[in-house]
Amino acid sequence: MQETRQAARQRRHRRRLLVGSTTGLVVTGLLVCLVMTMQPDREDDAGRAAATAVVDSQETHPPASPGKKKSPSPSPSEVSASPSAKAKKPKASPSPSPSTAAPRKAPATSPSAGRIRPKSTYQGVATVYKAGVGDGACSYGPSSDMMIAAMNTTDYETSKACGAYVRVRAANGASVTVRITNECPLPCAPGQLDLSEQAFAKLAPISTGRIAITWSLLSPSSPGTLSIRYKNGSSPYWCGIQAIGHRNPLARLEVRTSGGWRQLARTDYNYFLSPDGSGCGKAIRITDIYGERLTINGIALRPEVVQPTGVQFARH
Repeated sequence: MQETRQAARQRRHRRRLLVGSTTGLVVTGLLVCLVMTMQPDREDDAGRAAATAVVDSQETHPPASPGKKKSPSPSPSEVSASPSAKAKKPKASPSPSPSTAAPRKAPATSPSAGRIRPKSTYQGVATVYKAGVGDGACSYGPSSDMMIAAMNTTDYETSKACGAYVRVRAANGASVTVRITNECPLPCAPGQLDLSEQAFAKLAPISTGRIAITWSLLSPSSPGTLSIRYKNGSSPYWCGIQAIGHRNPLARLEVRTSGGWRQLARTDYNYFLSPDGSGCGKAIRITDIYGERLTINGIALRPEVVQPTGVQFARH
């Protein structure tokens, strides 16, 4: 009987050990699962923390302004190969103070002088053409002495050269003074003058045909007084105005209107146009390349009539 009780106690003890072991294993397994479950959470938190740091870094340094691209930094080889990499920047000259600044001299010519400027010498060639009575693109009509020339298209500059007096010199020392009355189209090159036969003969035999020259602008001593002519078809509703016989090349022509002086556009045939008729038949103001202005009154609106003015630009 006693042995039976001891066997029963041993069986109960073994059951307790088995239950305790099983319970321990279960608890251990639960702890392991818990640890494994918590580990990915820490990694996710670390990843989120890293992403947040990147975003914060980008926000700390704002992007460049629109339209401005950052220049890429040159590689070391590019820096060493570039001759300007070690060059020193030149020092800026200090600006003089108002009390020490030298007085500025007025320019010798107006900026509107165009390509042909006083006190300048130009190199080119002279060719020869049959000028007929001397009329040409400048629309002056027949020439009285035929000492005339056609200016190349570049230096003709939409008739800015019309009426200019030019001294032409050849390599042999001969010279002649001509007035620009025509345009020499391409292939006439910059610097080239196409002289009438009468003018070319002053420099070389006409048979030569082409010679090297230098030339410069003149302000002659006695051209007389200048005149005004309205173009054929001019009226109070449209007119073209031309100045003839001016000593110096013209820079502009203006007419007086109810709103003041109005500058007229110049054509390549050397007339200044008022397309709506404003100022036609009223006071005229002309300005030469030196900036001198002459105001002319009393010119009637009479087409194709040369009307003298009794005035002239100063000599330079």
